[in-house]
Amino acid sequence: MENSYQPSQQEEQVTSEKVREVAVKGLVEEGEGKFKEENAYEYTMDGSVDMKGKPAAKGRTGGWVAGWLVLVNQGLVTLAFFGVSVNLVLFLTRVLQQDNADAANNVSKWTGTVYIFSLIGALLSDSYWGRYTTCAIFQAIFVLGLVMLSLSSQLVLLRPAGCGDGETKCGTHSAVEVWVFYSSLYLIGLGYGGYQPNSASFGADQFEEDDPREARSKTSFFSYFYLALNLGSLFSNTFLSYLQDRGMWALGFWASAGSALLALAVFLGGTHRYRHFRPSGNPVSSVCQVAVAAVRKWTAGIASGGEGLYEMDGKECVEAAAGYRRMLHTDGLKFLDRAAVARAADFTAKGKAFLRDPWRLCTVTQVEEVKRVLHLLPIWLCTIPYSVAFTQMASLFVVQGAAMRTDILEAWGGFRVPAASMSAFDILSVALVILLNRRLLDPLVSRLRSGGRGSGLTELERMGCGLVVAVLAMASAGAVEKCRLRRSRGGGSSLSIMWQVPQYALVGASEVFMYVGQLEFFNAEAPDGLKSFGSALCMASISFGNFASEVIVTAVMGATGRGGRPGWIPEDLNVGHMDRFFFLLAALTSADLVLYLCCAKWYKRSKMEAKFVGEEGLAAEC
Repeated sequence: MENSYQPSQQEEQVTSEKVREVAVKGLVEEGEGKFKEENAYEYTMDGSVDMKGKPAAKGRTGGWVAGWLVLVNQGLVTLAFFGVSVNLVLFLTRVLQQDNADAANNVSKWTGTVYIFSLIGALLSDSYWGRYTTCAIFQAIFVLGLVMLSLSSQLVLLRPAGCGDGETKCGTHSAVEVWVFYSSLYLIGLGYGGYQPNSASFGADQFEEDDPREARSKTSFFSYFYLALNLGSLFSNTFLSYLQDRGMWALGFWASAGSALLALAVFLGGTHRYRHFRPSGNPVSSVCQVAVAAVRKWTAGIASGGEGLYEMDGKECVEAAAGYRRMLHTDGLKFLDRAAVARAADFTAKGKAFLRDPWRLCTVTQVEEVKRVLHLLPIWLCTIPYSVAFTQMASLFVVQGAAMRTDILEAWGGFRVPAASMSAFDILSVALVILLNRRLLDPLVSRLRSGGRGSGLTELERMGCGLVVAVLAMASAGAVEKCRLRRSRGGGSSLSIMWQVPQYALVGASEVFMYVGQLEFFNAEAPDGLKSFGSALCMASISFGNFASEVIVTAVMGATGRGGRPGWIPEDLNVGHMDRFFFLLAALTSADLVLYLCCAKWYKRSKMEAKFVGEEGLAAEC
């Protein structure tokens, strides 16, 4: 039977209202669910953004996921770089037939240029490209250089096949062939140098320093970064070095090229996971503006405590890049404060607004950024003599080892240790000292100083410890060379290469204190817009250390090789006195230690506002 019931108008209205109520309730619940889902992630407060330029969500970007990708990338890149550099001095002597002093100087010159390129990479990163893009571009250049080196070695330089093993001599090479070799070598240097300072800073960007948990991870990251750097070179210093010592140079170079290509793939694979900071503009122009404005107002008076000095107003803050953080006024280098003294002539009327002339009036933050860089320079200069000592590990330590007895484990049939492979003990020392430093030394110092509430040795204290250990390393190398010379000249058996272990281990320990301390110190003390520049300072100290090493070697050979004498570092080390050269470096490093202690005592950390000024509430903050 057909149902003929028809609802009344009032019942229809009630039903419609219920349907609408249910629908609205469902939409509200759906909206609340989406809101909860969208806000399930905490956003960073340091101005970092994701790949789309939006504020970075902590749950989806940065942290140790991104940090480990950077560490793996760093390890693979380092493996590729040291696959070329660790045995380069032997390639120059065996394949290109250069003498020991020229080969050592050419290695120092190339290594120095590599780290000069780091300043170029840092400038492009901080000013224009950003760290991610800069890392990607320079890694691509690095891969190209390695492929060129592999091809030129295989097709041109290694003739006859298998030469360069210490027994079979290679043929002569034309100027064009040598030019191709050096072109590929310096292309590798450009790629690695431009990438290196941005890699450390980009990895540190993945951790927010205002978050206590992430701040601790950021401190740990620098130690792990240097550990990854050394572990990456371990394979190069052992397996690849062994292949190259046996004359398989092309195979070793191709392995480096493959590692660099894999590193680039790993880096690009984490693209959507990374946190980014927008480039802040050319820092050179900002420094020049402060200098020009200060000179223009050299007669201006400055109130006590910096009262009345100009800082960004609300409108300028809104126009500034997200992540701007104001620096507080400090009393040092007062002559620069004149750049922030405001006068009527510093502003130009434009409609109802007054625009500041940046070449006549600078902000307190601009002035303090210049002050900070100037305060960093004496500390940085004191790290250069350390790098002179450090660079000997890649040059004269290898030359010294090649003159020693490399056969060990004779009872088990013997094994030949390539001289360059001894740097594996440096790497093992680095890993051990990093572990002991974080697990034993820092907690012990913290407990002794403040009942466990401190943070262990400061960066400056660790750098001082690095200089002390470097003196011991050079003294150890000199003592070993003196003993080797005594045996060689006395007609006894040659000294075993294993006697080099202490000097390599001491250099490794000094690295942890000096270079990890440097990375943390310059990254923390560099202005917000110059973080890559801070890391580049570490690379530049190595660069100038290599150039200084070349100058010292040349001067020593010129002074000691007159009148037919062989000099301290001749082709035949048995008629020279390389031990005296090592002792000379120990003395120079000791003098540098005294100067460093004075600079470290004088240095005062700059002050800045704890809160970053982002895109929201900029005017209120300023």
